[in-house]
Amino acid sequence: MEEMEEDRLDDHNHNYRGSARDAYSFMRAQLSNEAQLFCSTMISTDPTESCSGIPPRRDPRYMDSDSSSISSETSDTDSPGASASTPGKLTLNSATKFLMNSMTVEDYKNIYWPKLENAIEHLLTQSPSDHNSISYEQIYSHVYKCVCQQHSELLYNDLVWKVSSHLDQVSAQLLGSPSEGFIEQFNVVLTQYTAALQCIVPVFIYMNKFYIERKLNQDLRDILMRLFSEHVAEKHVNTLIPLLQKAHSMPFQVRPSTMANVVKGLYALQPEWSNLAPALFSQFIPQIHPPTVESQLSDYAAQDQKLQMELSLNGFSRGDQSRKRASEES
Repeated sequence: MEEMEEDRLDDHNHNYRGSARDAYSFMRAQLSNEAQLFCSTMISTDPTESCSGIPPRRDPRYMDSDSSSISSETSDTDSPGASASTPGKLTLNSATKFLMNSMTVEDYKNIYWPKLENAIEHLLTQSPSDHNSISYEQIYSHVYKCVCQQHSELLYNDLVWKVSSHLDQVSAQLLGSPSEGFIEQFNVVLTQYTAALQCIVPVFIYMNKFYIERKLNQDLRDILMRLFSEHVAEKHVNTLIPLLQKAHSMPFQVRPSTMANVVKGLYALQPEWSNLAPALFSQFIPQIHPPTVESQLSDYAAQDQKLQMELSLNGFSRGDQSRKRASEES
């Protein structure tokens, strides 16, 4: 009985090992086929690496006769027929080839920055109504490559220098503007600059995300608006505020849309400028004044009556007052 039991156990173990080997062979073959199909559709970033941890099939063409190791593929990639990839062969993708083309500082200064500078100059000087064609894709591509090649700081400094130089020229032109049209001219400059930022900031978004936000903890648009405040607005605010107050006291001397745009622009640049003319800014910016208290209601009523009287003296009719209640007569 014991011998029969041992024979039965041996047969069972033999069958188990055999079935396990068959299952293992089957699974290995399936994984090998799937891996081969998967790797043939992928493009590795390193021709010596395998995808998903599976050793690549070694082609005899890339084996050294002595050491049987993978040889360099530089000569193959440089050859005319290297672009035609063979099945099962892992080649460099375009991103890797792009990054391998290193950009020196001289390349940046002589090739890439001049193109970016011309594009920035065009965006800063064109009128908002102009629709001149410009390749935003090319600008973004140059910015992307400069950042990838570790020239972010150099690109950022050049951008700030270019915008600052342009704003200095704009400020000098405003100095020569007559006082009669100074508000309109400042509005043109502000509108043109903000319109330019709507194009400049998006094409420099890669630098903004991976350099300005991460290393400087700032935002590109905030920096460029601060440059306008420092180089233009701060130099002319003491001239601009009295002109705005005078224009506001004489209705329609300046278009209401122009007045609103300039006042709101100044408040967006530096909110504390509203303290220079609270009455002026309160006409365009809500909640400039502190909340109203009950003791001030009589003062506001007196101001309203004074305004109505001034309008009546200037020829503005109050219309038909026959249906007005006697208690509402002033």
